[in-house]
Amino acid sequence: MRIALDAMGGDHGAPPNVVGSVIALQTHADLSIVLVGDRAQLEQLFANAGEYPADRVEFVHCTQAVGMNEKPSDALRKKPDNSISRCWQLLAEKSVDGIVSAGNTGAMVAGGLFTRKFLKGVRRPGIATLMPTAKGKCIIMDVGANVFPKANHLLQYGVMGRLYAQTLLGIENPKIGLMNVGEEEGKGHDLVQQTWELFKQGPLKEHFAGNIEGRDIHRGKVDVVITDGFVGNVILKLSQGVFEYTLGLVSHELNAGLGAEKEIALKLLQGIAQKLHYSAVGGAPLLGVDGVCIIAHGSSSERAIAGAINVAVQNVRAKLNEKIIEAIALLPAAPTE
Repeated sequence: MRIALDAMGGDHGAPPNVVGSVIALQTHADLSIVLVGDRAQLEQLFANAGEYPADRVEFVHCTQAVGMNEKPSDALRKKPDNSISRCWQLLAEKSVDGIVSAGNTGAMVAGGLFTRKFLKGVRRPGIATLMPTAKGKCIIMDVGANVFPKANHLLQYGVMGRLYAQTLLGIENPKIGLMNVGEEEGKGHDLVQQTWELFKQGPLKEHFAGNIEGRDIHRGKVDVVITDGFVGNVILKLSQGVFEYTLGLVSHELNAGLGAEKEIALKLLQGIAQKLHYSAVGGAPLLGVDGVCIIAHGSSSERAIAGAINVAVQNVRAKLNEKIIEAIALLPAAPTE
């Protein structure tokens, strides 16, 4: 199995990508990693990274990288030899089974759109991310790839998200909910009403739980939450912010108000933080592309990079794309776009 890693992507540059690669290689005996970036810099970092299976590490040199704050379309056009585009090129050529990046999310999505290497029948790819709930985990899709979707895009997200929940999370019969401003039928703008009709009347009707509200996500009301990329991204970033704020607040109160029990309480809090932190998830798959694409958090540590590579390995092994193609083929024909 070959996974290409955008070794120059992320807030911290190459170092965590290299160390994360070493951790992943030590975890998976059948894994080879293709490091895409400045070869001289990467080789030097690997030389200082300790023992690793050198026969399972390859380098693809490129001279440019997309900055985290650059406009994706402009950067991809002005920097043709960038690490993100080279990763997508390797995937399009089927030289690798999957790609991973903690770099510019917009550029990663744009790179996939430029290749047009979508799975058969898929109209637009979407990013699926995991969210902790009172009952385990749920999937939110989309969280940023498609901010102006059509109703048939969201229907396809329901198909892909449900299969992801079944295949990767082991949920036997995932329930799908449509994000809205209220649970009642007829709520929301035209897009969600049109999407509601497609879910209610189509092949997913038995698995469709109807409209849900934001508060229902962490309650675990459904296993798959469907929304447009704008709302999904807001939900994701808001949840991260509330999580960090709450942990900081609780930590402050514990430090201020506890005596001998403080150390025990703080250790328990640290354990909760490790379970809920984004680094524990690893990365979010861009579902609908021909291959496996995992988008990691920009601030990913070595642990998070290793986790993202692990998610890519799991997706390749699960052969999720084959199941998506079969399920998409059963949907009603969508209007030509």
